[in-house]
Amino acid sequence: MLAKLFDKYPDLPLRELVVAALVLVALLFVFLSQGNAYSLRMLVEAACYAIIALGLTIQWGYGGQFNAGVMGFVALGGFCAMSFSMPVNTEFWNSDLPGRLGQTFLWGLVGIALVVAVSQVHRLGVPKKLRTILTIILALIVWMVFRSLFDPVTSAIESEVDFVGGLGMPAWIGWLMGGLLAGVVGYFIGHICLGLRSDYLAIATLGIAEIIKAFLKNADWLTRGTATVSPLPWPTPGPGELGFIWARSLYLVITAVMIVAIFYLLQKAYNAPWGRMIRAIRDNEISARAMGKNIEKRRLEVFVFGCVLIGIGGGALTSFNGIFDATGYLPLNHTFLVLVMVILGGPGNNLGTILGALLVYIIWVMSEPLALWIMQLFADLGSGAFGWDAPDNLSSRALQARVFVIGLLIVLVLRYAPKGLMPEKLKHIS
Repeated sequence: MLAKLFDKYPDLPLRELVVAALVLVALLFVFLSQGNAYSLRMLVEAACYAIIALGLTIQWGYGGQFNAGVMGFVALGGFCAMSFSMPVNTEFWNSDLPGRLGQTFLWGLVGIALVVAVSQVHRLGVPKKLRTILTIILALIVWMVFRSLFDPVTSAIESEVDFVGGLGMPAWIGWLMGGLLAGVVGYFIGHICLGLRSDYLAIATLGIAEIIKAFLKNADWLTRGTATVSPLPWPTPGPGELGFIWARSLYLVITAVMIVAIFYLLQKAYNAPWGRMIRAIRDNEISARAMGKNIEKRRLEVFVFGCVLIGIGGGALTSFNGIFDATGYLPLNHTFLVLVMVILGGPGNNLGTILGALLVYIIWVMSEPLALWIMQLFADLGSGAFGWDAPDNLSSRALQARVFVIGLLIVLVLRYAPKGLMPEKLKHIS
């Protein structure tokens, strides 16, 4: 029957239908085994990860840039979601601390202006070596002076009002600002790192992600550090008003609409002259440069656009979880989780990335209960047949199965489907 169907419609996307059917079967299994509330939670989180994965597929699939610092930009999105949506801390704004903090930052900007001015004195005839020495000395002095002014203010904020609080705005504004902040940071990082290639770029971006995480973790006056900030407001009525199922369903609708809009825009960009130029740079940079294309500018555009989507997805994910924990953004584990989503779906294929994100996240979440069931089964068999004592920490051991399963999935995908389940479709014009 299927053979006749595909003979009648030869242009029917067989591969896409098979992958979509696989995802649908996995979703049905989750709903039947875990219930509606848990399954909807998993679907919302998978949708947020799909947005993040679309950001990575722009950078890696379109531009060939391997960004290993995904979770750093996710953390920036989560930070903005927290900062803009949390209620205003009236104790902070009614004190003299905002004025002191603003004055400190103003002095910091003056110091930066002085350092920049000294770095240009070679234009006045000063030798470059002397210029460099003077710039370094002045930068160290400015840093020490700034810290001497900044530390007392932040200590006062932490001791008197806990932290600066939020701005009391709708959560979706925090998501957009998270994308903007991630894009701005990505712009400056791109200027520094995009001259690197392959593994060097991955190492650099991974280190930057750790720097971002360390800053958010230690800025107690801004993020409460390891103390976390919760509960974060939702852009929709929460479970307390509608119940878990309806609230999560509404949140899922919002994330689904975001994915559809992003998918539409990415498809338009992919098939536009801009998308063809980006792929030309990815496939043969020398030829693209010989044709007069601005390689550095286009690579930077791709990196920034990807960071914007990663920041938006990070903001949506953090708001849904209801808590901002600066220590919860694990660069290695979750970066490779997003990477597997892109690899499995197909780098450069937007639909494949979305379906790959859903499938991989289902595997990630369900590997723990399945591993616990298997371990418990063998423990019961061993206890009944051989009198073995079952371990007491089966739950924690089952949790570690997630990492094992993702590692195994990476190996299997790279071995049997290196271009993904839905490889990028390139149109060749003769």
